[in-house]
Amino acid sequence: MLEDNPRILILGIGNILMMDEGVGNRIATELQQNYVFPDDVRVMDAATMGLGMMHLFRGVELLVVADAIDGTGHPPGTVVRLSPEDFAPNQIMHSLHDIRFVDVLNAARMIDIMPEADCIGVQVANMSPAEITIGLSEPVEAAVPRAIAAVLHVLEERGVFAEVATGDSADAGLQTLVSAAHEDISRRQAEPADSGTE
Repeated sequence: MLEDNPRILILGIGNILMMDEGVGNRIATELQQNYVFPDDVRVMDAATMGLGMMHLFRGVELLVVADAIDGTGHPPGTVVRLSPEDFAPNQIMHSLHDIRFVDVLNAARMIDIMPEADCIGVQVANMSPAEITIGLSEPVEAAVPRAIAAVLHVLEERGVFAEVATGDSADAGLQTLVSAAHEDISRRQAEPADSGTE
């Protein structure tokens, strides 16, 4: 069934209780509420499922991951596009018993269900608040529209286009910011290669 076996899977990964670690979840939520995708595309907030998310990969041709990253050398709120292998050194461990997403992908490769993967990361400002904190730091919050635009750009490179949603949960202001960020990303992609920032 298509709903259970999408061709393209967009996963937001993270822990919404730990401030900027929740940016991947936020990106997934905003994509779900503000855009309408073709039937063979599924957007999902995967939270911190770890190896439990591997079953989602069956039949998937393209996996797009949105997550918080650290140690990139870029300022907080910088959006970067990386391969899973390049993503691994900067990925955040979402809990002490967690494994890196690249380890999930390696396990999927071992059982031959590894899809092509692309990763959109947002450099965090604060991933370890003194107490449970729902909400993003100012620079990471400001980066959400650009990260969404980066995900949409990855899809469009493969001929997959989302429509802007108009329902009650849609946020026209966010959609406008995403559109402006998308135009900027497209312009930058036409320029000489840089450091991988989106």
